[in-house]
Amino acid sequence: MPVQWDETADVVVVGSGGAALTAAYTAAAGGLRTLVLEKTEYFGGTSAYSGSGLWLPGNHILRQAGIGDSVERGLEYFRAVVGDRTPAALQEAYVSTAPELVEFLDRDPVLEFEYLPFPDYFAAPGRAPGGRGICPTPLPAHLLGARLDQVRPPISIDQFGLPQERETLAGGQALIGRLLLALDGTGNAALRTGTRMRSLVVEDGRVVGLEAEHEGRALMIRAKRGVIVAAGGFERNAELRRELQDMPGSDWSSAAPGSNTGDALAALQAVGAATDLTDESWWCPAVLFPNGHAAFTLGLRGGIFVNAAGERFANESLPYDRMGHEIRAGHATGVSHLPVWWIFDERFPNVPGISQPAPDPEEFRTAGLWRSADTLTGLAERIGVPADVLGKTVTRFNGFAASGVDTDFHRGEDPYDLFFAAGDGPNSCLVPIERAPFHAVQVVLGDLGTKGGARIGEDGQVLDRGGNAIPGLYAIGNSAASVAGHAYPAPGVPLGSGMVFGYRAATRLRLEDR
Repeated sequence: MPVQWDETADVVVVGSGGAALTAAYTAAAGGLRTLVLEKTEYFGGTSAYSGSGLWLPGNHILRQAGIGDSVERGLEYFRAVVGDRTPAALQEAYVSTAPELVEFLDRDPVLEFEYLPFPDYFAAPGRAPGGRGICPTPLPAHLLGARLDQVRPPISIDQFGLPQERETLAGGQALIGRLLLALDGTGNAALRTGTRMRSLVVEDGRVVGLEAEHEGRALMIRAKRGVIVAAGGFERNAELRRELQDMPGSDWSSAAPGSNTGDALAALQAVGAATDLTDESWWCPAVLFPNGHAAFTLGLRGGIFVNAAGERFANESLPYDRMGHEIRAGHATGVSHLPVWWIFDERFPNVPGISQPAPDPEEFRTAGLWRSADTLTGLAERIGVPADVLGKTVTRFNGFAASGVDTDFHRGEDPYDLFFAAGDGPNSCLVPIERAPFHAVQVVLGDLGTKGGARIGEDGQVLDRGGNAIPGLYAIGNSAASVAGHAYPAPGVPLGSGMVFGYRAATRLRLEDR
């Protein structure tokens, strides 16, 4: 029986983060009638929480800022870090298209970008120690008009209920706001919140549309050229997190509760999509908050991380995903790294690093998440680690601070370590822990989203289990298996790669003669 369609578009985009809106804008700017479906009440997804760094090597914004870079150097670095975990052609498609994407976006006056200094994360050939990322320029909120209330608020407001002004949008807020304005300017885009994809519709082997749900009503939506799935991963699905990633639940993810529950993954698998990297996330240390959520933490300026044995286990200044992998690896050692205790002294009035948002010490003490003592022995008792081991750990670390050399984990020897450092000793990353009272704050394994999903081709085409493209179906962002494999090569790779493949997918659809 023929499907009774409720509405029709040329392209349907599922999701509304940076990758989704880039795909939608590319399609709409090319004259295609484009429909964006967002499950939650806000546009922006987890991208709205982000710093909106975009790793797009060799682009003209970098050149204008006097940063010497090229596609060739970027690809050399990316391949050195990722290796052969993902197809070489996919890696080349990402990096080689980066300048083209930036040129395309920059033609629209509302899409403004600037250089964002932030080092690449690995010491590998082709690395840019000062970084090669860009980000959107801040956006005056009044320019969004009624759209402002449709942009997902910053995480401090959205998940922690803290006040924050929104007169000027920066970071991910600016990225989503600018993309919404650009989409509206095309005159070819319709955007809808509160609309969940239930399933994809296949006819004669081709995806021709989808079934959605809006306010309890089923909608059959036809996509004349294709469906682009960009609805995030499954980080807020506790059952899938336990099954696929051996995580205790889903509360520690940065994603908004109720979003990214694996709807996209299930729909893709139902039509035969091959999947990969479902064991991986964009990991990060995260400070556990009294409400059970956890706040992304980076840029340590002091303190050490210790495990249940009271010992350090890694360079605390590692890039966040690399530290996340170190925390995760603790399971294999037999010594629990969950929770980690962040140990520091009285010279720091709050956690000595960047946490979004920052903890309130008194609130955390009441919740038992911030514990203090006048001696290290007393602190060890309060956090349940061996007192003699913690004492030796701190004494050894203080010796490294005095000498300037961390012979255990080499903290302070890499440009990324030094980017955030604030100490005044021989090694600015090594700040001694010696001023009572001593403090311990609980840290868990958080993430910026899962990174496993459908296997894709160079234009974001979803591949079936035989490696063939499923006609009419594309996946990008965290709905696709990441081109970065098990690594997080540099700041802005998640957003940058998602936006590139969104651009490539929509460009392919624009060129189709249907």
